[in-house]
Amino acid sequence: MTKGIGPILALVGAIGLAGAAFAANAAEEIKGAPGAKMAVATPKMTSVTQDLLDRATNDSTNFLHTNGNYWQTRFHPANQITTANVKNLHPAWIFQTDILDTLETSPIVINGVMFVTTAFDHVYALNAKTGEQIWEYMHKMGPVTTYCCGPNNRGVAVYGDNVYLATLDAKLVALDAKTGDVKWSKDIADPEKGYSETMAPTAIKGLILLGTNGGEYGIRGFVKAFDAATGDLKWTFDTAPENSQGVWAKTDATGRDMHRDIDAEKAAYQKNGDPYKTLGGGVWQNPSYDAATNRIYFVVGNPSPDLDGSLRPGDNLYTDSLVSLDLDTGKYVCHFQYIAHDLWDLDAVSPTVITKVADKSGKTITGILHAGKSGHIYVHDAKDCSLIRFSEAMIPQENMWTLPTKDGARMLPGANGGNEWSPIATNPNLSLAYSLNLHQPMNYFVDSSPYPDGKLWLGGAFKVIPTEEQWGKLVAVD
Repeated sequence: MTKGIGPILALVGAIGLAGAAFAANAAEEIKGAPGAKMAVATPKMTSVTQDLLDRATNDSTNFLHTNGNYWQTRFHPANQITTANVKNLHPAWIFQTDILDTLETSPIVINGVMFVTTAFDHVYALNAKTGEQIWEYMHKMGPVTTYCCGPNNRGVAVYGDNVYLATLDAKLVALDAKTGDVKWSKDIADPEKGYSETMAPTAIKGLILLGTNGGEYGIRGFVKAFDAATGDLKWTFDTAPENSQGVWAKTDATGRDMHRDIDAEKAAYQKNGDPYKTLGGGVWQNPSYDAATNRIYFVVGNPSPDLDGSLRPGDNLYTDSLVSLDLDTGKYVCHFQYIAHDLWDLDAVSPTVITKVADKSGKTITGILHAGKSGHIYVHDAKDCSLIRFSEAMIPQENMWTLPTKDGARMLPGANGGNEWSPIATNPNLSLAYSLNLHQPMNYFVDSSPYPDGKLWLGGAFKVIPTEEQWGKLVAVD
């Protein structure tokens, strides 16, 4: 399960350098009252082409992807801010939103127009130079909206003349980038069953890609591709396949015994069948995309119910896994599972990153990075998803993999860390990945209950130990 960062005052800020221009092509200042639907004069909105999106890595003027580029490196090529002048940074403007809740968006900037989202699916178009509002879209939720964990929204995608928003009530909305007017809206899944959206969409080659929340509600996870022009569904990949049992793995990705009773699981599987229809496996974050192979890479969240494995025997594919698909068809290419039959909610949620890595022989190849809630950064071969190496633990690990009990069992990391949904950033010049980790000790409790049909289904609880210290940690990994 991935959580929000707690209620905060929802502000969008810009930082300027004393004596420096804000941006080379920042548009003229908006005239008119703040909060107006449309200002008298606005920056000129540029149509976002596939070529612009492809070249985002070297675009020092715009910020076109949630994680910077299709490889999701979060490395920006601009060099205006340096170690010498960073001390001169100061607020250039502040824009206050209407929502007093979490703010987890990555602002998208195109030709001086900034698009940001808030909790409860508001979208703002702002003048990036002045912070003045151009337009606002306030999504009207359906009568039933079930979501976990918090009303967060992590941003929009831009493509052509549209801005794309995924909503808490499981819809994909296309907005006119110039006015904020709705062009079309499509249902993604049934919110009454626990499906919801907090992720930012991804736009690639005329497709809009989305995963789903809901791993805590007994949903069946997926990644879907929609036509960017019409919203028509092009393909679906189910993250819980009809044969989800896997290889009955006894160890995790690092080779440690996971204390599974394989015989008991096989007996339950034989008696009750495959649990894939309610197995969870949400996809919380954007996929990375490699144009050279036309493949996407993403990670899949926890199985459902989170802490009760008795109702879901098997490895529970493809939960807690790295998965690669063909972009055009959505067909499976490869996967790697970090934690089979996860009983601790240590799901894979942080976005995948494509970068150059050294393979086991020292040869430079295209690799996939994922920072896990287990506290490791994993390095994979992009060709077949195989694991090349993993970092040492970035935070304390204790009692791995102690099984949850009725009375509670202590194990670290807790369910909210090490590296949870927070994206990592990489510096290709230094070959370093930067990861934010959380140390939050927890006790794990199991309490079996049947599928509740669209209601929260944890199969127990994970509880913070209030007497123990909690802290965060920034780590650089080679």
